[in-house]
Amino acid sequence: MSGKTSSAAKNRYNAKAYDQIPLRVKKGQKEIIQKRAEQLNKSVNGYITDLIEEDLAGSNLLEE
Repeated sequence: MSGKTSSAAKNRYNAKAYDQIPLRVKKGQKEIIQKRAEQLNKSVNGYITDLIEEDLAGSNLLEE
């Protein structure tokens, strides 16, 4: 059973380990994105971050 302490610890870890980028999409796109992520057996977050990483791999930004 998870309690307040467990959630607080997870929140502290996430704050240290990850940056957050709020994302807004046009009405109706959220469902389309969710369906595509499901087709690929990924979470929406995993799907979006994979797309970003793929794009960045083709740029020279990761080498800076």
